[in-house]
Amino acid sequence: MLLPLLQSPWGAVAFVPLYALWVTLLLPGVWASMLAGALYGTAWGSLIVFVGACLGAEAAFLLGRHWWRDWARRRLAAVPRLQAVEQAVSREGLRLVLLTRLSPAFPFSLLNLAYGLSEVSLRDYTIGLIGILPGTILFCGLGALAGDVARFGEVLSGEADAGTWTLRVLGVLATVGSVWLAGRAAQRALTPPDGP
Repeated sequence: MLLPLLQSPWGAVAFVPLYALWVTLLLPGVWASMLAGALYGTAWGSLIVFVGACLGAEAAFLLGRHWWRDWARRRLAAVPRLQAVEQAVSREGLRLVLLTRLSPAFPFSLLNLAYGLSEVSLRDYTIGLIGILPGTILFCGLGALAGDVARFGEVLSGEADAGTWTLRVLGVLATVGSVWLAGRAAQRALTPPDGP
């Protein structure tokens, strides 16, 4: 009974603020993204997650900048890599925001706080959120694929189209490869060069 409600248009609309709240509370969004993919498919799930993640990220950024400043500084002190990002963002702005969003090495939720503490503008921060799209599509695609795997028996018995199922698997593998390559490129760009 709950599943049809979640898969309804109203369920999809309700998923957006729930996802935003999830992100604002600094909880990891991987499982929620995969759930969205399983419920709504890769395309719609990605759109729903992207909107929810952006709303939650904006809320965490503003909370970090205005209300949670002291608490956030103490929290980030335990993660030297994020402190370095906070300092570099003030110098690099949009470029660094975009690169750190592409790299899976940086935790999404804590980055929102780090950016709130930095001098990056709200405009650059918001534009940089486009960098979460590859990861969003990947995890929603994995969720959609997990739903297909649950129905794999239909493929084996000839009840479902094996070609479509194969294309979905290849699409997820291509997305994994793309995210991995983008993450490696972002890591290289964020790593300071050796020597003087």
